[in-house]
Amino acid sequence: MPRPFALSTLAFVAGLVRRVGDGASAIVYPPVCVACGVMTERHGALCAACWRAVRFLDQPWCEVMGEPFGHDPGDGVVSLQAIARPPPYARARAAVAYEGVARSLVHSLKYADRADLAPLMASWMIRAGRELIDCSDVVVPVPLHRGRMFERRYNQSAELARALAGTCSLPMLAGVLLRVRATRQQVGLGLRARQENVRSAFAVDSARRSLLEGRRVLLVDDVLTTGSTLESATRALLKAGVTEVKVLTFARVASDEGETLYA
Repeated sequence: MPRPFALSTLAFVAGLVRRVGDGASAIVYPPVCVACGVMTERHGALCAACWRAVRFLDQPWCEVMGEPFGHDPGDGVVSLQAIARPPPYARARAAVAYEGVARSLVHSLKYADRADLAPLMASWMIRAGRELIDCSDVVVPVPLHRGRMFERRYNQSAELARALAGTCSLPMLAGVLLRVRATRQQVGLGLRARQENVRSAFAVDSARRSLLEGRRVLLVDDVLTTGSTLESATRALLKAGVTEVKVLTFARVASDEGETLYA
């Protein structure tokens, strides 16, 4: 058996090798801003300018939709959208506004093979959605249709869900919720067209339905726009016996609707 002195010496040498390796890695791959490429102090971070350009969403917001208010109207206030068209999910939250740097991060994750951005983006989502996470049993990502999956090679929502679930020690159920119908890109479509586009587009895998029955699901996606996709996915989950669905996205598009009315 090695002596204590030998063990401590080995530990010291191992630590030294790791530090040297980290230093060499920093020289070969210097840390840069994940958004603009400017040098930063550490990997996987934003520079000061890009950080200031991100609009993080916080209270006061609509208790149901998570839509931020321009002023504090008091407790229990919900948006006109939540009153006029209540969603099938219980609550929704998003980390940032879908604009500028945040929009660039979404596009890089989605279209530029930047899966390395998922841990950073998920950490912001956890900050915004802690209340939803704490009362959820499983994490389910919004799926891509197999044709779209073949084109992109990975699902950006699943990457966010995987990073979030790992940090929060929640089980992630990928492949349980399926996109059973190929749909058009939602970009450029109005509300009614978006709703029709994703109608009956989702279903739960019958062979794995038991994994969801009676569970509280945290449904994860990259962006909340009109909510049509998330509403369609939520209805499929509820039809399969899920107790409750809460929605957490990285970003959301700001609404032009009013912000009054009490629940």
